[in-house]
Amino acid sequence: MSPRTAPPRFGPLQLALAAAGTAAATLDLCMDGWVAAGYARRGHPGWAALSLSLLAAASAAAQACSWLWLRSDPPALRPAVPVALLAALHLLQLGFFFRCIYALKVGWRVCWAKAQEEDEQRHMAFLSHDISMLRLFETFLENTPQLTLLLYIILRTNKAELSQGLGMGSAFLCVSWSLLDYHQSLRSFLQDKYELSLASSVVYFLWNLFLICPRILAVALFALLWPYGVAVHFALVWLAMFLWVSLQGTDFMESHGPEQLYRAMVAVILYFSWFNVAQGRTLYRSIIYHGFILVDSTLLALAWLWGRAPSEEHSYLLAVVSAALPCYLLGLGLRLTYYKWLHPNVQVQQEGRYDEVDANGGSDGVEFRSFLEPDLVNRRMQWLAQTHFSLSQPAQQHILNGAAAVESAV
Repeated sequence: MSPRTAPPRFGPLQLALAAAGTAAATLDLCMDGWVAAGYARRGHPGWAALSLSLLAAASAAAQACSWLWLRSDPPALRPAVPVALLAALHLLQLGFFFRCIYALKVGWRVCWAKAQEEDEQRHMAFLSHDISMLRLFETFLENTPQLTLLLYIILRTNKAELSQGLGMGSAFLCVSWSLLDYHQSLRSFLQDKYELSLASSVVYFLWNLFLICPRILAVALFALLWPYGVAVHFALVWLAMFLWVSLQGTDFMESHGPEQLYRAMVAVILYFSWFNVAQGRTLYRSIIYHGFILVDSTLLALAWLWGRAPSEEHSYLLAVVSAALPCYLLGLGLRLTYYKWLHPNVQVQQEGRYDEVDANGGSDGVEFRSFLEPDLVNRRMQWLAQTHFSLSQPAQQHILNGAAAVESAV
């Protein structure tokens, strides 16, 4: 791992990855529609309606966030597009794809049109960061519920087609990848941050995968026993997570109403996976969260074991359920391994510095890139930096001064 002392450069490789991400999002949308149509053709309109409802709800929430962010962005960061057209695109659920295409346009200019100025590079980094966040939100609001539904249908029918198996595998990978991509995106905004090494990235990816798989399996098994009970369970756990997030005092959106939308979306993520939303030491919050999810998932699996009808068609699930707990514990073990030996802070501590909240708490010494100019910063970035990283008092004051300059400039 090596520290970065200059803003990350956006090059042809990053442009290719951005284009691949846009193509993958388009393909995912088409696949969701194709799967829902398949349910309807096979005589399961309820499954088709539920699948489309999940897709619509996730898309609406992501479009709302995208629109609110665009309206709050400084003028220098907004696309040169009429507001009415932007509003129409978001109403048509095309706001995210517009962001992706606009980012590709800016990225092309940065890579090939000799636009190597620092402002262009920073603008591209800002666009990529927003897209990464929106992709994370949409993944957990749409892909994880769809994945749970798909697993339930496979277990219910006791039959899995090749497309379903491939879809499940790709969905699990996409969920874990979105978390890794989001984490890497956050780190790119700070100076003197050590990049994730290949080993660190692999372990970060695997730990999220091993923690999410047992959770989705437990929910799908409980749905086999009590399909409508899953809705009750989700509502209760979601409400608990929403209250937990609210008590931590998030301050991400521009006003109270949109902030509730953000908290509601984070509560959905927390139903499936850990997501940090507050400053300070995360160790105890993480222990509480993983302890709760472990107990909750265990109770769901035990409820299925207790209430299932003795039959041979689902006998193989006993072995799968038995492997779920070791899988979850393996995920926790990989997480501990990451923070103990592979986290970039390990390198930082060896040099007498400390930076990130996620490990043990943090201290002074975090330096922000010279990103905080009035036309290249917004309140979202300020909040994210304060939430995910420990800031020295000078750095906090620097951010507040930059935010004040933005407000006066706008």
